[in-house]
Amino acid sequence: MLNDPLRRMLQAMPKAELHIHIEGSLEPELIFEFAQRNGVSLPYASVEALRQAYAFTDLQSFLDIYYAGASVLLTEQDFYDMTAAYLARAAADNVRHTEIFFDPQTHTARGVPFKTVIDGIWRACQDSPVSAGLIMCFLRHLSEEDALATLEQVLPYRDKIIGVGLDSSEVGNPPEKFARVFERARGLGLHLVAHAGEEGPPAYIHSALDVLHVERIDHGVRCLDDPELVTRLVRERMALTVCPLSNIKLRVFDVMGSHNLRTLLDAGLAATVNSDDPAYFGGYVNDNYLAAFDALPLDASHARQLAVNSFEAAFLDPAQKRAFLDEVVQFFATV
Repeated sequence: MLNDPLRRMLQAMPKAELHIHIEGSLEPELIFEFAQRNGVSLPYASVEALRQAYAFTDLQSFLDIYYAGASVLLTEQDFYDMTAAYLARAAADNVRHTEIFFDPQTHTARGVPFKTVIDGIWRACQDSPVSAGLIMCFLRHLSEEDALATLEQVLPYRDKIIGVGLDSSEVGNPPEKFARVFERARGLGLHLVAHAGEEGPPAYIHSALDVLHVERIDHGVRCLDDPELVTRLVRERMALTVCPLSNIKLRVFDVMGSHNLRTLLDAGLAATVNSDDPAYFGGYVNDNYLAAFDALPLDASHARQLAVNSFEAAFLDPAQKRAFLDEVVQFFATV
């Protein structure tokens, strides 16, 4: 049971968030606001009706509603307002640095220009006190040719992104499907991450490492099914961006008390806590910390380790990383 001192510690401690889909931060209230100002018709009568639809049985049932919600995003101001709203929540949760995923294919397929998407998101990041980097994700249910075309579209905006990732429907879309586009991105000097081992097997984590050469694994909770993989991840200090509330909402685990976050940490894995799609899964990053610590045998030492892991896994220059890690040390020295 989470006690008040630990609750306050989790809320106040400096942290980084490394697994947040900006389209997944679009709250129902904003969906309806954008729909009204853009003249988009929604298949839901009210904010409450939309929230009631968030009863997902698996990843695909979530994605169906996720893409419907994204349909209201049409103008640069929409993307700015959505991103600014997330960054305000992140600041309130004492997030010092965030690395934001965005899915341009979700929008360009609807006729929204790539420039509209990236300029709105990037401009909001510049206006926020929270340090932020952008990671452009490829939708794995689409073809690699589509991903390659999307990578070419970002080249004029290369200075606005720090890396590329891989998301959407995992099962049946293994990482090796995207070997060429990740090789091209690596040649451009971009950081590489990929969703693997959420619903997919440990073999997908192996492929993400060996074929895509990723620097972080998004989710990765299935790694415990493969002891040799765990040994490798620990040895390579390969970070996992774990999303507790998402894992429960999408039935990766039945209840939070059965989540393997504590087991991951005990194994020496560089696990971090993140919110994934907070508008859909029941909470932002602090909500994920609080839910996990309330249900699992986690204490202040685990909180400190998770905070350290979050900054160590971030794509920051050494001076920035050291400054954030020093802030963590100072914080825990006073609590």
